[in-house]
Amino acid sequence: MWEPYQKGFKAWLQLEKSLSPHSVEAYGRDLELLTQFLAGKKILKNPEELVLKDMERFLKDINELGMSDSSQARIISGIRSFYKYCQVEGISKSDPTLLLEGPKLKRSLPDVLSFEEIEAIIAEIDLSKPEGGRNKAILETMYSCGLRVTEVVNLRISRLYTDLGFIRVIGKGDKERLVPMGRSAIKFIKIYLKDIRVHIPVVKGNEDILFLNKRGTKLSRVMIFYIIKDLVLKAGIKKTVSPHTFRHSFATHLVEGGADLRAVQEMLGHESITTTEIYTHLNREFLRKTLEQFHPGFK
Repeated sequence: MWEPYQKGFKAWLQLEKSLSPHSVEAYGRDLELLTQFLAGKKILKNPEELVLKDMERFLKDINELGMSDSSQARIISGIRSFYKYCQVEGISKSDPTLLLEGPKLKRSLPDVLSFEEIEAIIAEIDLSKPEGGRNKAILETMYSCGLRVTEVVNLRISRLYTDLGFIRVIGKGDKERLVPMGRSAIKFIKIYLKDIRVHIPVVKGNEDILFLNKRGTKLSRVMIFYIIKDLVLKAGIKKTVSPHTFRHSFATHLVEGGADLRAVQEMLGHESITTTEIYTHLNREFLRKTLEQFHPGFK
């Protein structure tokens, strides 16, 4: 139902706005989130028929998935751009996002999971089901490599170097980086490839995608949010947890363990060391111990 609008929006961004392929893809993902929400809630409306109340329900839905305030704000911005396109092309006279209030952005750090909490979340995976083995491989990879959710769903078999313990990741701006893999991640990826993925009928064009859904196509980013949300609930953890929490916890645990900030920057794929410093949310006890150990004034 929405496919012609999605294609038209993409063409408009490319031709009229001259946006980069990366930006066009990001706007496309924002619109895809809205269409998935509408399909899931059985809201059979075209763009012109949507109203503010529908948008508020959509915003509540992505908030409950555990998406950060900045991610929610970016998604709203993407939907607003779509409605600019709709008005330019005469598809819709009204813009239901006009009075939509997004989250108030504050420079706060996401919750950090302890190693024990991550273990508790992973322990809730039902390994008797095929998707359980896949999900374990996904979460082990996310925690041991500190990957973004988009990087996880785009992982390719041809870029796995399990014998060397590395994975080649395509990050923001199509920049490649080599990331070391933990033993658990390697172990469960091998199990997934050998015992689970081989039984999935792969849809053409997805042959090299590592993690597939049961229909044989690439997992969506939202699916990873749902998987984590369900496991966190079962584990009884009260923190706000999203795929990004695993990435933040990865960085925090490295720095708390004494890792060099430049090495963490390289593994996270940050262009600037300043960005990495935002992720190094160190607890006061750790900072105090560091000062006691190295600062002469504290001895």
